[in-house]
Amino acid sequence: MFSYCTDPSALQGLAWLSCYLTTGNHMLFYLSFGTVLLLLAVTAPAALLFGFGGALAARSRMTPLRWFGRIYTSMVRGVPDIIFFLFVPIALDQGLEWLRSRVYCDPSVPVRQGNEFIVCAAAKLPLSTSPEWVHQLYGIFLAVIAFSVVFGAFAANVLHGAMNAVPRAQLETAEAYGMSPRQVNRRILIPQMWTYALPGLANLWMILIKSTPLLFVLGVEDIVYWARELGGAKTRAYAYPHPDWRLYYFLAILVFYLLMTWGSERIFDRIRARLSAGQATAAGEAMRKAAT
Repeated sequence: MFSYCTDPSALQGLAWLSCYLTTGNHMLFYLSFGTVLLLLAVTAPAALLFGFGGALAARSRMTPLRWFGRIYTSMVRGVPDIIFFLFVPIALDQGLEWLRSRVYCDPSVPVRQGNEFIVCAAAKLPLSTSPEWVHQLYGIFLAVIAFSVVFGAFAANVLHGAMNAVPRAQLETAEAYGMSPRQVNRRILIPQMWTYALPGLANLWMILIKSTPLLFVLGVEDIVYWARELGGAKTRAYAYPHPDWRLYYFLAILVFYLLMTWGSERIFDRIRARLSAGQATAAGEAMRKAAT
């Protein structure tokens, strides 16, 4: 906020606009773009870890583990994403609060009281006395878990298919040289599968980017929340009165996502070229022809 912004009613033109765009709420709007980037930075590796575990479980020789991997991928892929985005945070939140209630609350008082889930104040997450940033961070934590569970199932399916695409002859050759199953996975299967998995993982990354506005559904003050809040018509003088400007705010969000996807495509193209170099795949053959 500039020094001349003390009286909004006396401002005009660029001075009014400069003060309007530097209000406290606008600062939170700009920071919410960082919230989206933070979600992506944390969720992508977490979902990949879920997916890797699910893919290995689906290929396991242990029947219970193999069925667990298949049920996980089939169940999540067969249910609308929004259901999991709403179910996982609520289930995780109530589960954590139930565990805390066994420690900090009177165990004789039931947590389930009819249709209500009620715990004492000491067991609430976060505590009512916690600052606002703690509540926001906790909401982001629940969102990361929900996104990781959902996109981990899709990643598991992609990685499982990529593992099956690795030529069986390579694995048999490694076994003939005396490698154990663990060595075959670590030295042959996993390094080779990334070439086949990258297109599917790239698509999942794009879908993950487009799914980040669901943070608004989970109660996190993200860019969609602030675009609706700031873009709506304002009439009070201290709120910098203006008509409905939501179109312009959502246009800014549109540009942000287009830049994100455009940059992601450039990065994946470079990764794909690097992984395909020297590989016995169509992409690797295309690179060899281009080089000659």
